[in-house]
Amino acid sequence: MALPIVDTFGRKHTYLRISLTDKCNLRCTYCMPQEDMQFMPTKWLMQADEIAYLAGLFVEMGVEKIRLTGGEPLVRKDAGDIISRLGKLAPSLTLTTNAVYIDQFLPQLKEAGVTSLNVSLDTLKEERFQAITKRDHFTKTLNHIRLLLDEGFVVKVNMVVMRGTNDDEVNDFVRMTLAEPNLHVRFIEFMPFKGNQWDLSKIVSYADLIANVSQEFEFQPVAGEVHDTARRFRVNGGAGTFGIIGTVTHPFCEGCNRIRLTADGKLKNCLFDTSEVDLLTPLRKGDDIRPLIYTHFQKKHFAHGGHASFTERQAKADYEQNREMIAIGG
Repeated sequence: MALPIVDTFGRKHTYLRISLTDKCNLRCTYCMPQEDMQFMPTKWLMQADEIAYLAGLFVEMGVEKIRLTGGEPLVRKDAGDIISRLGKLAPSLTLTTNAVYIDQFLPQLKEAGVTSLNVSLDTLKEERFQAITKRDHFTKTLNHIRLLLDEGFVVKVNMVVMRGTNDDEVNDFVRMTLAEPNLHVRFIEFMPFKGNQWDLSKIVSYADLIANVSQEFEFQPVAGEVHDTARRFRVNGGAGTFGIIGTVTHPFCEGCNRIRLTADGKLKNCLFDTSEVDLLTPLRKGDDIRPLIYTHFQKKHFAHGGHASFTERQAKADYEQNREMIAIGG
C-alpha cells in the first residue's frame, strides 16, 4: 500500500474527481459561457486505459471515493466502459451529470455499484431552462430524475443560485424534498471562473438562502462529516434534505479531502488553484508519477487556491487566470 496523500495542514485526501471530457451537450453560462468554445482534441484526453490506471494508483494511495465529472461525462463514447472499469476499482463510485443521457447507462451504473448521482438542474421552469442551458432538454431532464428515483438511486440535485436569474425558485426546489427520501437538493453559491461574468452582486449567499427558506419552512440541521461541502438541513416532517455549498461566503476548506484530475491529465489540488501538474505526459513516457503527486499536494494552500478572498479586485483577476469551469471538471 502506497503512502496516503497528506498536505502540510494534515488533510488526508481520499476523494478523487476525474473529468472525462470538457465537452457538454448543454451551454450553461456559469460553466461554459461560449457557444464557440474550443474543445480539447481527443489525443490530448486521457484514454480509458490511462484513466483506469490512474484511478487504481490513487486507490492504492488511499482514495476511497471516485466521482466522474465533465463537461458532461456521459457524452464520451466509452463512458460506459470507464464506469464499468472503475466500478471494479473504487470502494465508492459516483458521477455528476445533467441526466440527459442517463437512461442509456442504467445497467452499467448498477453493475458498477453506483447508488447515488448528482444531477445539475438550475430551474424548474421550461423557458428559463432553455435560457440558462441554450438547449431544449427540460422535460427529458425531469423525466430522467424521476427515472433514477424509481430505479432506486439517490439523487442529489445541484442548483447554482444566481441573483436575478433563478433565486426566486429556491423554495420550489426545497419543496421537492418533502416527500422524496432519496432526493436531496444542493444550493451552490455562484463561483468565479474564467469568462463566466462572475460578480459578487450575483451571489445569493449562504445567509440569504437560509433567510429565504426560513420564510416558508421550519427546518433543522442534519449532522454531517468533516469533509462535507454542503451544510445540510431537513424541513420538519420532510423526507429528503436540502443543503448549501457556500464556497464563497461560507467555505469548507478546513476539511478538504478532494483531488481533481482534468480530462487532459492535469492534477489540481484545488478548484481555484491556477497551478497544475501534468501527469499524462510522464505517464505516457513510462515514468513513475507518484513523486509528482506527493510533491504537488505539499504545495496545496489552506483555502481557495491561495487567493486572498473572492471580493478583492486582485483576487477576481486571479480567478480569470484559471480555466473555465468546464475545462477543470465540476
